[in-house]
Amino acid sequence: MDRRVYDRMAEHDSTHWWYRARRDILADYLTRFGGLPAAARILEIGCGTGHNLPMLAAFGAVDAIEIDPAARAVASARLGRPVGDAPLPDLTGVPRGHYDLIAVLDVVEHIADDVAALAAMRQCLAPGGKILIAVPAHQWMWSAHDVVNHHHRRYSKATLVRAIRTAGLRERKLGYFNSLLFPLAAAARVAGRLTGRDDSDDSPPAAPVNALFEKIFRLERHLVGRVPMPIGVSILTLAEPA
Repeated sequence: MDRRVYDRMAEHDSTHWWYRARRDILADYLTRFGGLPAAARILEIGCGTGHNLPMLAAFGAVDAIEIDPAARAVASARLGRPVGDAPLPDLTGVPRGHYDLIAVLDVVEHIADDVAALAAMRQCLAPGGKILIAVPAHQWMWSAHDVVNHHHRRYSKATLVRAIRTAGLRERKLGYFNSLLFPLAAAARVAGRLTGRDDSDDSPPAAPVNALFEKIFRLERHLVGRVPMPIGVSILTLAEPA
């Protein structure tokens, strides 16, 4: 990702509606469907500034990986110990057969060989372990945001399922999320193309709008994994060895 993306993440990950509501949605999803053992061993790959680590720590002991040095320093301070830097798809030095949960939250789209990355994660799972995967949806929504984030692709349900199964995994509870605000997101992408103002700025909106978006997005914690959403900005699933 561009340096500015990490800088904005560090600045806004505790206040931006998207980060705040998504953490609550993911926590509820894991509580309902994760089936994690007590004191689970958890690894977040591509943890960025570490804003998800406290949420994941509610489920067990957390390790983390981040390849950007500045973001890794912020994440290490949040975790209270060093965050690793093993890149995908190799994951050199990451113990095999060890983790009950691996979280890759808007990470797989950054990897050229997504199948190799998922296969490497599978090797790091303990028996019964799972991978929590979130990715951006719909290639037609490609924008400047994807460019500055160095994405290789956005996914359809079919392309994500194909990558998961080719890597020797099977998907569970796969579905869209960030659905209630999808019409606004889609309209913004289309308007950006029509006006030539495709903007990569993802700073939070004015405080009242930020609070409203957070409230709307957070409502999805009652829906994700339980009510099939017809469309959404992102796709979420748990994957486990086939």
